[in-house]
Amino acid sequence: MAAVAVLVTNLFEDSEYIHPTDAFRKAGHRVIPIGVTAGETVWGKTDHTPVAIERAVAESSVDDFDALLIPGGYSPDKLRVDAAVVAFVHDFVASGKPVFLICHAPQLLITAQVLSNRTVTGYASIVQDIRNAGATYVDAEVVEDGNLISSRNPGDLAAFTRAALRRLAA
Repeated sequence: MAAVAVLVTNLFEDSEYIHPTDAFRKAGHRVIPIGVTAGETVWGKTDHTPVAIERAVAESSVDDFDALLIPGGYSPDKLRVDAAVVAFVHDFVASGKPVFLICHAPQLLITAQVLSNRTVTGYASIVQDIRNAGATYVDAEVVEDGNLISSRNPGDLAAFTRAALRRLAA
């Protein structure tokens, strides 16, 4: 089964972490929370869900994982100021391995400069940011473009998770 890195820090959107990771685990995949500091606990913004960071991004390699999930909330904006995180995201997208993005997650890809000529969706408040990064924005519950699978918000979680599971099974 697949090893799925989940990139989070404080103020992630709880449901965008819980819903897909629960489904991944139920399907037999391994979920590995990664972040800036291994061993720290980060907290969701809505329900204050605790997540223990198993591995620091700076000590991780794209080769260690089969896919990457980036939940939204404020977490992607907070993470995009860390050079190691940005480099990891850049390298993961370039690897061709699946990258699952929801809500504000495209902010990390914007900073990593990997959205040019791609097609994605995301939260309504970052539509112009996506376009300014050279990407095509589509207002749909799930958008698949190569190794990127993106969704707009928690209302899209069922479709997003189904698409991610299909990709992990492929």
